[in-house]
Amino acid sequence: MPATSAGVLLYRGARRRRHVFLVHPGGPYWARKDEGTWSIPKGLVNLGEDELVCARREFREETGFGAAGDAHDLGTFRMPGGKRLRVWAVEGDCDAAKLKSNLFEMEWPPRSGRRAHFPEADRGGWFDESTALTKIVKGQRTAIEAFFARGL
Repeated sequence: MPATSAGVLLYRGARRRRHVFLVHPGGPYWARKDEGTWSIPKGLVNLGEDELVCARREFREETGFGAAGDAHDLGTFRMPGGKRLRVWAVEGDCDAAKLKSNLFEMEWPPRSGRRAHFPEADRGGWFDESTALTKIVKGQRTAIEAFFARGL
């Protein structure tokens, strides 16, 4: 069975002026990349873990913000490579400038033997539909399309 990630797509604004909250991946590889790199805050579901519980936990870990509102299941989406992504839309608000993400460790620079820590997400932002569709990583585009098609 393919690995499953779960995430929360936070949204705000009036129905015809919705904005969604996306995060930009941290680390040196992504530092100079923008369009097609942003993501729904998400993470791997632990064995036996409820997927919505995981989605809310991962949202907090990647952003430092809660996502405690009513959750609207947008479905499960197949990512390139076979992984599955389950997404819930939750209405809420946060100040993107105050994003505080967990850190991950990797060798940097490559083959140097040195280890460095980087944030999982280095920034967040609120985007309207057309901007979100250009910012989002290709494999998650269908989740953004599903959200805006639902008209929540």
